[in-house]
Amino acid sequence: MEQDEKFGILYTAGAYFLWGLLPIYWKLVDEVPAGQILAHRIVWSFVFVSVLVLITKKGRPFLHAFKALFQTKKQAVQLLAASLVITLNWLTFIWAVNSGHVVQASLGYYINPLVSIVLGIVFLKEGISRRLIVSFILASLGVLYLTFSYGVFPWVSIVLALSFAFYGLIKKTISIGPMFGLTIETMFVTPIALIYLSAVSNPALTLESAITPTGLLLMGAGAATAVPLLLFAAGAQKIPLSMVGFLQYIAPTLMLILGVFVYNEVFTSAHFIAFVLIWSALFIYMSSWFKRASRKDRQAEH
Repeated sequence: MEQDEKFGILYTAGAYFLWGLLPIYWKLVDEVPAGQILAHRIVWSFVFVSVLVLITKKGRPFLHAFKALFQTKKQAVQLLAASLVITLNWLTFIWAVNSGHVVQASLGYYINPLVSIVLGIVFLKEGISRRLIVSFILASLGVLYLTFSYGVFPWVSIVLALSFAFYGLIKKTISIGPMFGLTIETMFVTPIALIYLSAVSNPALTLESAITPTGLLLMGAGAATAVPLLLFAAGAQKIPLSMVGFLQYIAPTLMLILGVFVYNEVFTSAHFIAFVLIWSALFIYMSSWFKRASRKDRQAEH
């Protein structure tokens, strides 16, 4: 294994590991309403990446990318849509964690890759296979079983899976780096977040509240958001897509462990059956994915 590939695996695994541990971070500020946490995450993410752009002396390239982006109305609308979709994803995840639905959140991120594949087929005209159809049917059966067992649709899982899948789809159509992309996406919604924070009864952007433990944690939400994303961007370009696909299950697995063993959430036989169906779906699809990747590697060698 080459040095670049080793670092790629390390960075990518590190990103998913941090994403998997994010519930711990949001639990530390669970006395703050989810809407306020979201607003702080947006504001401080914008501050963090903006400072990072300046420190790394990428201000001029950022301005060029910003101007190029807005030369076409379509790309500007797409990035605005991406910012709104990821905001919905962040809000749902924060609410889920602090309302005792970490297991549902993990289920959403297990389903997400399959939803992304379907969106790729529908919107990007990517190929379809028999194993993919079987995988999607099994995952759907898992969700339906959980729905009928509880009589409640697992909307948290579905919103997380759909929002992140659509975010990925939109980003795939925009040629902009992750740091610049996050800067512009958070810039779009930062004014709304600031208006919201100024309207709540105890806005936590004052100097007094900022130096409290909770205030510092809310400020740190910017780094907690940006660091895994930048690690992922640095790592994913150094390793095969099949490896990225395998590593992405680190995050929901950690969330599931946290939900069941740390936060004592209920994990019933219905949950178990639903997860087994979804895990089986992922195994079937990933096995075909690795076969295609190894076939391409053999062809490249010859």
